[in-house]
Amino acid sequence: MIRRAAFTLLAWLFIIGAAAAALTFPGLTGRVVDEASLLSAADRASLTASLADLEARTQDQLVVVTLKSLQGTTIEDYGYQLGRHWGIGQKEKSSGVLLIVAPTERAVRIEVGYGLEGTLTDAATRLIIENAILPAFKTGDFAGGIRNGTNQIIRLLDGEAGSGATSRLPAPANPGTSMPIWVVIVAAAGGAGLLIYCAVSGGSACRALFQILFLLALSGRGGSSRDKSSPFSGGGGSFGGGGSSGKW
Repeated sequence: MIRRAAFTLLAWLFIIGAAAAALTFPGLTGRVVDEASLLSAADRASLTASLADLEARTQDQLVVVTLKSLQGTTIEDYGYQLGRHWGIGQKEKSSGVLLIVAPTERAVRIEVGYGLEGTLTDAATRLIIENAILPAFKTGDFAGGIRNGTNQIIRLLDGEAGSGATSRLPAPANPGTSMPIWVVIVAAAGGAGLLIYCAVSGGSACRALFQILFLLALSGRGGSSRDKSSPFSGGGGSFGGGGSSGKW
């Protein structure tokens, strides 16, 4: 019975780990990553110019991304991990923002880096989504909604930069090392289950499981996907889940 319970626990942990490792992110090919093909070439060019101007004025990085799929996770979970994966925003300030649109799940999110959470508050981003983005999305005007939302985010960032305000929050000392609590729980449970299984079985089966878990760790989602040929890249900023989401 102990052996069967241990094997069942490890099977579930393997499934969870495989699902986590399978989550992929698009490459950071520019300031606008239109994976879902919602924008015309002219829309992308116009947005890219506005986002480049914003960074030149404020040193803040804002990236617009449309996704084919959230791959079974929530836009909140996908959003902050995408921001970390790309490293949007300056490393010292974590001054990055993502405007994420997932049309398959009919979800939109403004993901805010640690350093801008005092400027782009949850309340402010919620209003942008509700008043500037969703009305256009509900009529099928994705380009208009993205353009409206981007302009409103830029206005807030420009206003903060020009006011001399000190509302920006300092980035954590080691923002890249934090992780969701469920990862810690799964890792602890997996370690305990593996020890139990090894205690009752031992031998080659135990060594094989260690090899599987090691391969899963190597195939995880912590690496960078920046396009080396692109002149744009993130600055190493991090995210902690600040921002707001909406659905239409």
